[in-house]
Amino acid sequence: MSPDRTLDRRLSVAPMMDWTDRHCRAFHRVLSRHALLYTEMAVDKALIHGDPQRIIGFDPVEQPVALQLGGSVPEDLARAARIGAGFGYAEINLNIGCPSDRVQSGRFGACLMQEPELVADCVKAMQDAVDVPVTVKCRIGVDDQDPETALFGFVDTVSAAGVTSFAVHARKAWLKGLSPKENRTIPPLDYDLVRRLKQRRPELEIILNGGLETLDQALAESAGLDGAMIGRAAYHDPWVLARVDSRIFAAPDPVATRHAALHAYRPYLQARLDEGVSLHSMTRHVLGLFQGLPGARHWRRILSEKSNRPGAGLDVLDEASAAVPQQDEAA
Repeated sequence: MSPDRTLDRRLSVAPMMDWTDRHCRAFHRVLSRHALLYTEMAVDKALIHGDPQRIIGFDPVEQPVALQLGGSVPEDLARAARIGAGFGYAEINLNIGCPSDRVQSGRFGACLMQEPELVADCVKAMQDAVDVPVTVKCRIGVDDQDPETALFGFVDTVSAAGVTSFAVHARKAWLKGLSPKENRTIPPLDYDLVRRLKQRRPELEIILNGGLETLDQALAESAGLDGAMIGRAAYHDPWVLARVDSRIFAAPDPVATRHAALHAYRPYLQARLDEGVSLHSMTRHVLGLFQGLPGARHWRRILSEKSNRPGAGLDVLDEASAAVPQQDEAA
């Protein structure tokens, strides 16, 4: 068994509920042409019984982009995976990491760390249904599990079903006693455990996730691994992605400055505005672009106050960007 190499996963942006929607991904693609992007988690039954175009429709400009699914019934996940592959997603990822109460009540997410055989059945059904790679994003364990025993046993069982690529959030999930937000910060990180997993299972592709705040940190902590997955840092300070292409993929960086990134995003914004999409639903993803620069507070205030107004258009973006002097921008 060898790792799937059809996608380059050396740097990816994690799936994040309510954040990594299609508008966010289109902006991240302005900053990096090569980072692998992920959707928010889509529930399998919602895709099967709802409106797939509304839930997982995307613009080809986002490629390479992967669809993350949540579920625990093999037949349902297979149907949802088939729908996703039909939309053109480059990968289907199964969520075994989300600790929210809603997810637990549906018997999917991090609680499935306790049922590796079921996960193996799920990924086998998904692989049988699609031709694109099926991958897994998991934690190192839940609740009172011993992380090394839980993680190694889980990966062994699921990889035996054919999965060769795992993104590992290097924290436990506490299903009782911690909120989803607390689960992102309170359980201690154990990067060394993820590195040991790779050392002992070198035939698998292992991607490090969790607490990676900068590109330098991501590169340092993932040394010896197959890649790094950045989450909230890429959302709160999206400029962290701006040098990914040159530093990781040996390719030209698509934009030199933050203002240039906004200019490159404008055609997408205008196209969606013409379709009736609200400006706020898109510009909420760029609020952190000028993080730490003079004028950043005014930039955020103008966007926050004016982008929600009826008929708000690109003039609001222009007014907000004018609050950040270009000569003060550090590329």
